Amino acid sequence: MGSEWLRLSASSTLVEVDIQPSAKRSEVVGIEPWRGRLKVAVRAPPADGEANAELIEVVARILGIKRAEVSIVAGLTSRRKTLRIEGDHIFALRLLVEAE
Repeated sequence: MGSEWLRLSASSTLVEVDIQPSAKRSEVVGIEPWRGRLKVAVRAPPADGEANAELIEVVARILGIKRAEVSIVAGLTSRRKTLRIEGDHIFALRLLVEAE
């Protein structure tokens, strides 16, 4: 497994995500090695920002952080997104992978 989906900086972590809207349940599916991205399924439809909001909520819940610490910095209207997670949460990010 490579780490293309995860980039660290001094104050935040960038996570490359493929989102699957309108899924049966909201969950981290796992890492897609051929895309180099973390796949997350959400129940919300891809309309009116509902899937984006649920993505942020799911990631924050799994990491045990506030929703305000998770933001979408690229891909607002795409299934391919880049999330910024504020703070030093590298230990907690392992939970995303283990949550599958």
